[in-house]
Amino acid sequence: MLKWLRRSEPKEVPAASLGPLQIVKPWARSSSSHPDIAGGYMTVVNDGETDRLVSASCPVAGSLEIHAIRVKGPVLEMRKQDGGLVIPPANQQILKPRGYHLLMSGLAAPLAVGSKLPITLVFEKAGSVTVDFAVEAPGAVGQASLTSS
Repeated sequence: MLKWLRRSEPKEVPAASLGPLQIVKPWARSSSSHPDIAGGYMTVVNDGETDRLVSASCPVAGSLEIHAIRVKGPVLEMRKQDGGLVIPPANQQILKPRGYHLLMSGLAAPLAVGSKLPITLVFEKAGSVTVDFAVEAPGAVGQASLTSS
């Protein structure tokens, strides 16, 4: 697919670039019900061949996993993406509440709103990059903050 055919190309300046990949609008927030857990969200734009987000790490989290949420009626099922997350060629992958996301657990304290959270993203082909995620106010799963839309 040609780059000019992409329907939803981000309008923002990327927070980071790594080869053909661009990380756009990275943000994070603590859970409102579990302050030792946080979610990380972003859009990964891929102007190259298929790649895969294979892992991520954060110095203030005991663990960080790539997760997906499946909605079954009023119930949310969260599952770890053991094989990582495919970043399609000439397209983008959106990580957002109620969808793919980074799940940080074992936080010593809730994230401080307004601060930056360094997260290292590791891609199968492009390599690794550390990106600052803007910390926003806690919210319920599925409730995106006004600044993140």
